[in-house]
Amino acid sequence: MLPRTPEPEVMDTVDDAVDYDQMDHSHVNQLFVDDFLEALREWAGGDLNSLSASLQIVDLGTGTAQIPVRLLQSWPQCRPISACDLSVEMLRLAKRNICNSGFDGHIHPVFCDAKRLPFGDHSVDVIVSNSIVHHIPEPAAIFAEVARCLVKGGLLFFRDLLRPATQNHVEELVMLYAANEAPHAQTMFRESLHAALTIDEVKQLLADAGLHGAKVHQTSDRHWTAIVGKANA
Repeated sequence: MLPRTPEPEVMDTVDDAVDYDQMDHSHVNQLFVDDFLEALREWAGGDLNSLSASLQIVDLGTGTAQIPVRLLQSWPQCRPISACDLSVEMLRLAKRNICNSGFDGHIHPVFCDAKRLPFGDHSVDVIVSNSIVHHIPEPAAIFAEVARCLVKGGLLFFRDLLRPATQNHVEELVMLYAANEAPHAQTMFRESLHAALTIDEVKQLLADAGLHGAKVHQTSDRHWTAIVGKANA
């Protein structure tokens, strides 16, 4: 197994933000939203319409807000969403994407550190994240913060990259999924794969944070997904 090599925590250059936003994430983003809504439906007892209009959803590491925008396109009743990121440049593009999508006022960009969230103890119903964990040098901090903020019985839905076992596998994935991207985008993807966690590492981090009952499994050739939460727990 390749050792983990952390990458910079914050993608805060203009090039980082622009190249990330221009990469084709459409398939993986839609799959994330579809799988999240299925988990949310199960958490709600089978009926999304039963969820309160005041349901608070937080998206950690929102980047350019592609996930919240696609979530509202798939489920317009889902609002408001707090879209959190520590990158000024990412949030600058996030605001543009939110405005262009027509969801101004329904997605709220929040400049904050995911390890020190501006939410009270046990105050957030649902916390989702698509690919923030591999950016965190010490991922235990983000799981501890999620455990602090999540209401009892709340839903956690995290998806992130899975660290390959060999350098050859890293390069295979880069060529398979980023061959047509800009060289800088390829480099970002390669570094992210090296910084990713294994399933066993994720399970241990969730347990250490007191987030018990987690379902953690490989969901593609390069992703793991973790789900924690049971309605009315």
